[in-house]
Amino acid sequence: MLKMTNYILCIDTSAGTTVAVLRGDEICSEIHFDENMKHAERIGDAIAQAIAGAEITSGRISNVVVGRGPAPFTGLRIGIAAAVMFAEGVGAKLWGVTSLDAIARAAFVEQAETGKSDKPLLVTADARRSEVYWALYSGLTKAGAPILIEGPSVAKPAALEEHLVGREFTRAKAKINAADLGKVFEAQLLDGNASNNVAALYLREADAVAPKDLREFGKRVSG
Repeated sequence: MLKMTNYILCIDTSAGTTVAVLRGDEICSEIHFDENMKHAERIGDAIAQAIAGAEITSGRISNVVVGRGPAPFTGLRIGIAAAVMFAEGVGAKLWGVTSLDAIARAAFVEQAETGKSDKPLLVTADARRSEVYWALYSGLTKAGAPILIEGPSVAKPAALEEHLVGREFTRAKAKINAADLGKVFEAQLLDGNASNNVAALYLREADAVAPKDLREFGKRVSG
């Protein structure tokens, strides 16, 4: 089992680029870049700045947690690739967390502090193409991990509203924070269901596709 004195590097590129270093319940450092199209340029600096801000060396990281999305193809794979390479480089364990879980956890914690609602929570995030990624949660486990009811999935807002018509819930739409991602992981670890699965949740085909074979158009292919 994870010792809470170990350092955890948390990475998410499902929207902007967010990186944090945690030590148990303590957030040692956080770095956030909001640009949605500059993950490749930002991820290396973000990781380096987060580790420097925690005043540790890379070798002190024993666990790496990465957000699996859902998110568009290019940005998401950059964060996952960076997490895989970093974990391999320092010999750390690698873990995956659904990115929407981080938003859900933060929203439920805020609700508990303010006493605003005890209804299920709908979490949405921009999926582009006039669509949203979404997931529905019923609350938190005793350890503090979000309890998923339905999703994650992708839909047009109107279709989502129709799907959920007649059901009571509150809404959360916020930026994903790597520190919350790490706290979800720690709660899942205590619950006994932390996952090593870091496969990306795209939920639809990538925007970029391979060119079609010219034979499909009845054209002669040389060679």
